[in-house]
Amino acid sequence: MALIGEETMEQLRNLIKAVNDKDAERKEDQLLQYMELVLERNQHVNLTAITDRDEFIRKHYIESLAAAALPEFQAAETVIDLGTGGGFPGVPLAIVFPEKQFTLVDSLNKRIRIIQEFCETLGIRNVTAIHGRAEDLGQQEDLRESFEACVSRAVADMRVLAEYCLPFVKVGGAFIAYKSSDCSEELQGAKRAIGLLGGGACRLASAESEEHLLVVIPKDKPTPKQYPRRAGTPGKKPL
Repeated sequence: MALIGEETMEQLRNLIKAVNDKDAERKEDQLLQYMELVLERNQHVNLTAITDRDEFIRKHYIESLAAAALPEFQAAETVIDLGTGGGFPGVPLAIVFPEKQFTLVDSLNKRIRIIQEFCETLGIRNVTAIHGRAEDLGQQEDLRESFEACVSRAVADMRVLAEYCLPFVKVGGAFIAYKSSDCSEELQGAKRAIGLLGGGACRLASAESEEHLLVVIPKDKPTPKQYPRRAGTPGKKPL
């Protein structure tokens, strides 16, 4: 295994201990093993653009785990990660919080099969990985308004992301989006869409990075049945 900077490892250790310190060493080992599996497979399948291990830990682990400090995440027992890609933020959160149940969704089946394989290899038993589009899955009775929290690092305008994510969240739960720190204008433009979809007033929280922050949107009322609209429509015609 390539060397990882002491400062980076210390930051990761301290974060794990701060948010959920039981079996901290085992969690650290699983995180490092998952990183190695991703980087090895990344040579053949595009799972991440980040190949430097220190940067991987900072961007994929430390930033992903920033949501763990939020009371909305801490209160949630069921969490869905939409547009998970290589498993972020869902897998690191699942490793650090084995008592919570995570559902990871991606539109590329190849990535979903890889995440399932890696979780089986490492004994991560609280992750279910599902292939599909958010617009289709969000209308399924067994998934719609079934989760106490939704997290997403997917790159999309907040009007679009809210339509993908809020239909999955129970009333009383929250949608947590990982966004760039200069997203204030985007959030202002998404207020109407968020309200239509049942979301309340958003608040901003730190994402352990100057470049990013967390947008927390409470689910105040049920999402109307017509949302999400059919596949492709949210992106083409944002609310």
